[in-house]
Amino acid sequence: MGQVLIPDAEAFPAVADALVIDGGIVGVATAFWLSRAGLDTVLVEMRDGLSTLTTPQSVECFRAQFTEPAMAELAKPSIELFENFSELIGIPGYDISLRHQGYLFVTDDPGMVGQLEAAVEKHHTLGVTDSEFLSGKELHTRFPYLSERAVAATFRQRDGWLSSHEATQGFAKGSSARFLLETRATGILQDGQGVSGVETTRGIIATRTVVNAAGPFAGVVGRMAGLELPLEPVRRQKVFIAPQPQIPQDAPLSIDLGQDVYWRPETGGAYIAWVDPDEPVSEPAEEIPTDLYHAATVLDKLTRLFPFWEEVAEDLKKADVRPSAGQYVYTPDEQPLIGPVPAVPGFYLNCGYWAGVMLSPEAGKRVADLVTGAMAPQDNPLRPTRYEEGVVAEGDSFLRGRR
Repeated sequence: MGQVLIPDAEAFPAVADALVIDGGIVGVATAFWLSRAGLDTVLVEMRDGLSTLTTPQSVECFRAQFTEPAMAELAKPSIELFENFSELIGIPGYDISLRHQGYLFVTDDPGMVGQLEAAVEKHHTLGVTDSEFLSGKELHTRFPYLSERAVAATFRQRDGWLSSHEATQGFAKGSSARFLLETRATGILQDGQGVSGVETTRGIIATRTVVNAAGPFAGVVGRMAGLELPLEPVRRQKVFIAPQPQIPQDAPLSIDLGQDVYWRPETGGAYIAWVDPDEPVSEPAEEIPTDLYHAATVLDKLTRLFPFWEEVAEDLKKADVRPSAGQYVYTPDEQPLIGPVPAVPGFYLNCGYWAGVMLSPEAGKRVADLVTGAMAPQDNPLRPTRYEEGVVAEGDSFLRGRR
């Protein structure tokens, strides 16, 4: 079982086979797989707990409805790993509150119907054969809370959500890695062979393998190694709405494609959110402010295709509305950076996510496979060198977060 601790001088390791920077779900999943590969693995986390920065600010969902082959290649096995999580980590009965309530991408724009049909066809070619195209009476019969304006949707029942906190903790418990809290990476040491260690606020750990999984701070960590990574942190806000009788708890995560606004049930209430296309790139930060009127804006947008939200909004009190915010990180093709950086031997990336929770299991495994040589760098389509190689395959999945 992994050790999660605030290290004193005696417990602080002098050396590691591999060192992961950041204790969100992506970093912890990476440490899990590295330790499973037999490497003495250490993870350093600047905060006082795992999964306390970006991970818990997501809406904790997963989906396989991608049109980008490289994203589907990560999403499909990640969902299977979540479905078999207790077996994966070796802890019988371990519960991550997995819910297969689906993803529903819906539109009221007749001009988008062809796009939805094409998306489902693409899902099927990528092996996601249970994605459905819905329209007309069938759509409204299956999802009666929709406005009459809705004309078409894509849906997949096996998509859904989970507890990202429990999944992160499970990866830690099921590993043999050491997770050092309140231990901030401050420098990447190099010699003639490449990476030679990591300088932290508690001392230096010698290692030849470093994985930058630092979420919105990945650009900062990259600069420690002399790299300018193509990463753009962007604030994303969500709102928890306290339990209300009008909110259908058996609904899927439901997205209005025309407005990039969405909601899903949660413990009698719901999470609601909007991907604001005009949100600017921001500097990475641990404390992200929320906009005073963001919740009202989202509620207003939701009423167009989900009219029950108008009734919910009329009854809400201030205490029923709990906003929070974190940061997504975008790359030029809106797909993560995974794998070694040839310019700095021993330095690996697992960052650049707007979909980190849902892709974390297989992405962490891929990094471990690249570190151990089980996967060749050229077989990894998300390698950081893809831009300079000119092998970028941009996609058009719905709700990526940028336009």
